[in-house]
Amino acid sequence: MSGTSSRATAKPILPGATIGIFGGGQLGRMTAMAARGMGYRIQVLDPDPACPARFVVDGCIEAGWDDTREAANLARGCDVVTLEIEQISIASMDAAGSLAPVRPGSAMLAIIQDRIAQKDWLHRNGFPIGAYRAVRSLEELRTAVAELGGRCFCKSAQGGYDGRGQGKVGFKAGAVVEEEIRGAWEALGEGPGVAEQAIELEREISVLVARSPSGEVLVYPAAWNHHEHQILAWSVIPAPIPAAMEAEARRIAESIADTFQLEGILAVELFVTVDSRLLVNELAPRPHNSYHASERACVTGQFEQLVRAVCDLPLGAVEVVQPAAIANLLGEIWLGEDGTAREPHFDRALAVPGVRLHLYEKLRPRKGRKMGHLSAVGATADEAVERVLLAMKQL
Repeated sequence: MSGTSSRATAKPILPGATIGIFGGGQLGRMTAMAARGMGYRIQVLDPDPACPARFVVDGCIEAGWDDTREAANLARGCDVVTLEIEQISIASMDAAGSLAPVRPGSAMLAIIQDRIAQKDWLHRNGFPIGAYRAVRSLEELRTAVAELGGRCFCKSAQGGYDGRGQGKVGFKAGAVVEEEIRGAWEALGEGPGVAEQAIELEREISVLVARSPSGEVLVYPAAWNHHEHQILAWSVIPAPIPAAMEAEARRIAESIADTFQLEGILAVELFVTVDSRLLVNELAPRPHNSYHASERACVTGQFEQLVRAVCDLPLGAVEVVQPAAIANLLGEIWLGEDGTAREPHFDRALAVPGVRLHLYEKLRPRKGRKMGHLSAVGATADEAVERVLLAMKQL
């Protein structure tokens, strides 16, 4: 699925140029590694002096997401700037944008980084979403829970991921609803958020779409995602879903990208309901955990694709060449039951056929922190999942 516009007026940013990245986490690190392989130089900005990207880039600016002066300094030495995290302040994006192209841009990020604005935008533009209410007070949360049927997921408007900044109401048998509501409000940080009606799900999928400044668009096959404790545990490409559902998921993702006039890549998380409807969950304008498997499953992995998109190069083919799955390696794998350090048995995991190890060089493991992932290929999606989960058990 693709659409193109004339390249006659396009001005690609060719290898040898410098790419700036807001964020030096694992996504920035893997983007930098792909870019370096293509001949680009890389600068990143991150508040962590030991961020994972630091070890593979040409330079790292240690600064906060709201430091407009250092954001401008990042852009000053770059030919284009992109991002790997949504928490960048709009002021910093604009400061960088005054000196170099920033892709994706601040207008899109301002909508996506606020869950209320994001839900409202999706609803206003006619994309399928579940019932929700914006909540800005404890009383509004009480009203929302009642209007949405008593079972809700509550998420903070700003920040929060991997289960942080989230609460649930109506899922515990015999629980006092008022206590659950107060607990959910505290989980939101007693600040603005959204209450989402609980949906009967069959599974969760995501679709990654790439769009260049010239208007070329390519949409990846869907990934099937399995979460445990609200953190992605494993994912596989291609998702085992009917062809008609796959086509509809890809159509939704491409339409969202075109409506935003995306420059870069965008992951669209989707719920598949038990009655086979597709509902948009959330958007991520950056590389996505569920598409780490694209590095092995697809002709072009997501990190190279991001480089191609923001540099306005021809986009790379996205067809599946072999099914592939990933499983996240969380900090607890490095910790014993008493919290003391232990060394995972990576040698045993790598003995499983088709398995590779990807570590992010994070120095301090902690519970729930993504330290790396395993990937595996197989003749089928099921075999790829079986292999990566078998490797996990060997650790």
